[in-house]
Amino acid sequence: MQRILPIFSWIATYKKTNFLKDLIAGLTVGIVLVPQGMAYAMIAGLPPVYGLYASLFPVITYAFLGTSRKIAVGPVAMDSLLVAAGLGTLAISGVENYIAMVVVLALMVGAIQFLLGLFRMGFLVNFLSKPVINGFTSAAAVIIILSQLKHLLGAEISGSSRFHELLQNAIQKVGDTNPYDLGIGLLGIVLIILFKKWNKNIPIILIIVLLGILGVYLWDLKLYGVELVGEIPQGLPSFVLPDLKLEDVKRLWPIALALALVGYLEAISIGKALEEKGGEETIVANQELIALGASNMVGSLFQAYPVTASFSRSAINYETGAKTLLSSLFSVALVVITLLFLTPIFQYLPNAILASIIMVSVFSLIDLKYAKSLWNNRRDEFIILIITFLSTLFISITVGILIGVLCSLLLMVYRTSNPHFAVLGNIKNTDYYKNIRRFGDEVQVREDLLIVRFDAQLYFGNATYFKKELLRHVSEKGTDLKAVILNAEAINYIDATGADMLTKLINEIHTAGLQFYIAGAIGPTRDIIFSSGIINELHREYLFVKTKEAVSFFDDPKAVSIVGSRVAYENSKRK
Repeated sequence: MQRILPIFSWIATYKKTNFLKDLIAGLTVGIVLVPQGMAYAMIAGLPPVYGLYASLFPVITYAFLGTSRKIAVGPVAMDSLLVAAGLGTLAISGVENYIAMVVVLALMVGAIQFLLGLFRMGFLVNFLSKPVINGFTSAAAVIIILSQLKHLLGAEISGSSRFHELLQNAIQKVGDTNPYDLGIGLLGIVLIILFKKWNKNIPIILIIVLLGILGVYLWDLKLYGVELVGEIPQGLPSFVLPDLKLEDVKRLWPIALALALVGYLEAISIGKALEEKGGEETIVANQELIALGASNMVGSLFQAYPVTASFSRSAINYETGAKTLLSSLFSVALVVITLLFLTPIFQYLPNAILASIIMVSVFSLIDLKYAKSLWNNRRDEFIILIITFLSTLFISITVGILIGVLCSLLLMVYRTSNPHFAVLGNIKNTDYYKNIRRFGDEVQVREDLLIVRFDAQLYFGNATYFKKELLRHVSEKGTDLKAVILNAEAINYIDATGADMLTKLINEIHTAGLQFYIAGAIGPTRDIIFSSGIINELHREYLFVKTKEAVSFFDDPKAVSIVGSRVAYENSKRK
């Protein structure tokens, strides 16, 4: 049951001390969710109330099926933009037909994600390295902060998903700043920062929301041009089966596939980023696909459009101390209560207060310490982080992630195609053989014997590099060299190309009048040595369990039992 419904994995051990934290986090996220949901629905080309519909049943479904304890699911800006961009290319007449297509799209997105989860395609998350996640989250945080300037300044600033466009638009509208909006927003930012430094247990975000509503109501700040959330439509969504037609499926499947993958990447990226900060690992990639898919499918039955994890609300959820997904249920409860009873109150909430909450929350996700650590220790991964950061900042969030993943894969391919190749020497008075560059005077190097270690699998990508490096060291040894020993402890796999290269290389070394030994090969590698035919060129008596045995055999073939080495091999194979 815990595998099918992950809610049982934490609810059975739920601590009473976490209830207040989840309650405060859930209510705070809910307060932000109401106006955000309405705004994002408008971005998607839908009436505002559909953003609230997307904040109900999808969130409840994820609370039962999701594995991340911190992310906040619901309508988001990126998916809203993709919905608008995708359906904008189709000839859809009338608001009702557009809404019907969006609901069908949500069902298809959910079905694709659900099927990917069932077929265990969650391994895709393994390609999101920490530098990629860090670069993505930092850039997304900057974009979201800039996107809130229109509310902080109280000016009509055009939106965008690109840093330079947002900054340019904001600079052009600085002259239209409303001092009251700016004052309210800055006061909110200062109060949040000060109270968090003083006492993190104080629900300051909830407090400033209430103060903002009270201030607008008492002093009638709307007369001074202060932007408010405004009127919120009333009523809960009804159960309606999507009007699924084959023709619509054919038209929508490319958009649905893009939304399914992007939504999954967003959720996983945000979830893993929050896990890195919190030090708690609970995300199961395949289950996340199932949870998101089920959320979108259930949501489509209640007139919701596609949802995923929200960057800003997840940050707020984390910063306000959420411990479990119970906080999501509190958010839903607030949305329901708002729709039914509290719309007259929330219409007085200043947008500048929401902007201050979002800005402070997402700023904490900009991790400069990690970037500095990579700069000092891992320059290649620092470059990956910067490429992801700049791509996300100046192109788009989705493209930024994809470019980051591609660069990580290219770096991995480069590393595996040029792995560590070490020449070994004997540590004096021991049976150990270590890298002569690392241990210097502690090792003894023989002119008649070349011992090397290859620290990677031997495959088509590095087979040529291996051969080139080995022959280079053979050449450097000169005429005194009599034999070569390959320490294969770190070689965990040899593919067909690598096996063919190694067989020909051994033959080439034998032709040059040198002997070739392999020592330390682990079980799977030994199996490949025999099954691929390498052993036919190497011969069984030159395969050893340990490097010292190969050296002893080179010095005195009678000193090491060939039969003993063969028995050791057979025993290890049977095990």
